[in-house]
Amino acid sequence: QVQLVESGGGLVQPGGSLTLSCAASGASLSNYFTAWFRQAPGKDREGISCLSRSHGETVSADSVKGRLTISRDDGSNMLYLQTNNLKPEDTAVYYCAAVKASSFTECRLVDRDYAYWGQGTQVTVSS
Repeated sequence: QVQLVESGGGLVQPGGSLTLSCAASGASLSNYFTAWFRQAPGKDREGISCLSRSHGETVSADSVKGRLTISRDDGSNMLYLQTNNLKPEDTAVYYCAAVKASSFTECRLVDRDYAYWGQGTQVTVSS
């Protein structure tokens, strides 16, 4: 089974950018659907974006379209989230997640779909 470890979070000013990384081990991401979720204090976990195949179509939440972009490098077994024009409401713990591709026909932003999770990385957007 795959293990996931996020990195790249931190404190950034409004309008700034961060690249979050998720390193996978134990299995090849090419066999998994992958996604990013986030959870702000006092709120439910929210799906941001998912990717069924390395160069396939993505599914993204309306709140982040054009600002947060998912990508994956199966060769290095890495998942990324490029975040641009960050806003204070983007402050949250960000998680990468994965599920075996054989489980579904396409990825969804539904957290119960995903069997494997990283420990999370904190992103704080503040001046």
